Amino acid sequence: MTALTADGYLYAPEIERMPSAALRTLQLERLKAVLAHAYANVPHYRARFDAAGVRPDDLGRLEDLARFPFIVKSDLRDNYPFGLFAVPRDKVVRIHASSGTTGKPTVVGYTEGDLDVWANLMARSLAATGVRPGDVVHNAYGYGLFTGGLGFHYGAERLKCSVVPMSGGNTEKQVGLITDFGARVLAATPSYALNIAEMAETMGVDLAGSGLKIGVFGAEPWSETMRAELDHRLGIRACDTYGLSEIMGPGVAAECEHRCGLHVWEDHFLFEVVDPETLQPRPRGETGELVITTLTKQALPMVRYRTRDITRLIDEPCACGRTHVRIQRITGRNDDMMIIRGVNVYPSQIEAVLVGFPGVAPHYLLTLSRQGALDHLTVETEAAASEDEGARIHLAHQLRHHIKSIIGVSCEVIMRLPGELPRSMGKAIRVRDLRKPVG
Repeated sequence: MTALTADGYLYAPEIERMPSAALRTLQLERLKAVLAHAYANVPHYRARFDAAGVRPDDLGRLEDLARFPFIVKSDLRDNYPFGLFAVPRDKVVRIHASSGTTGKPTVVGYTEGDLDVWANLMARSLAATGVRPGDVVHNAYGYGLFTGGLGFHYGAERLKCSVVPMSGGNTEKQVGLITDFGARVLAATPSYALNIAEMAETMGVDLAGSGLKIGVFGAEPWSETMRAELDHRLGIRACDTYGLSEIMGPGVAAECEHRCGLHVWEDHFLFEVVDPETLQPRPRGETGELVITTLTKQALPMVRYRTRDITRLIDEPCACGRTHVRIQRITGRNDDMMIIRGVNVYPSQIEAVLVGFPGVAPHYLLTLSRQGALDHLTVETEAAASEDEGARIHLAHQLRHHIKSIIGVSCEVIMRLPGELPRSMGKAIRVRDLRKPVG
């Protein structure tokens, strides 16, 4: 049970510091229950399990989960809207969905119990980053079908914080309310937090000298150089959180104040890392694709969901005392990886070069095109000041050479004037792929 300790630190000590053997026993018990629940109530799972020749009773130990089939995002789209729900529709009290910009949206549902667990885990995540009861939390995540806004909102309220439900947009007003209300915590995507910092500087407002102390960011990959930029410009400790709507929303894992990997809440989720090509389990500590199984979800259980996120599991003890496994910060996805003339590149690698490069603002757009039979990358970014055209051309040449020397990929660099690139109000669109399939 989650409780406050004498020093005002909210966490569940009997869970978060549980010995490994006891945690595995709890996971096994819950895993057996969720497999049985999915098999009995979701025809899609029953058909997939039967086709793979496995049943819930075949699970005798955690390692046996590797015998069960994966589920992927297309399974949710193929069963649109409610085909994967494991409870009657009238037991579903909340429905969220993706934007559906690339086809049918993915739909997720929650029972009352699911929402209670979500609020608790989100409160646990916020507490891990250093948020405390009574803090003013400025929530600039988008509200609506996106899970970010409401996930952070109810978690912060569960932690007994004062929540400012600002959502995204109206950035000038965001700056004013952060200062007027004395926010200690900013919750947002890292790209939008950067926009807030930029707006504050334009307005002559010193957010770095305000009461803002903690940034709780997520919903998109972001680099360590971006973290350093946000720390400096906002005067905060920027902490990473992890979640995805198919699994729950935000609150699946979070950094603690030591910022050395994200603590996974293993009492509710079972994490695996597999080889993205062979789909075979990777040994602990090796990098691969993250696969998650929910252990307590009622409305929408997920069994071996392929996230496409690239990470590794960290077993080394953390100074905070939590015993749950950690994951390395997500800096890329299988489906975000760009292969440019034989070189594998993630957008976060480009970001790491751009952020902090002298004379360059940390805003960018990557465009992939095909020139003949070869892939071509164009990097659009902005000059930090209103340089003349000749100075921008020289800066673009320097940056192109630096990207080539650091990442090993040749590209075209277009240096825009300050403010020319569109600003994100939520998840940033970093890549446009204009390539057509060959043949």
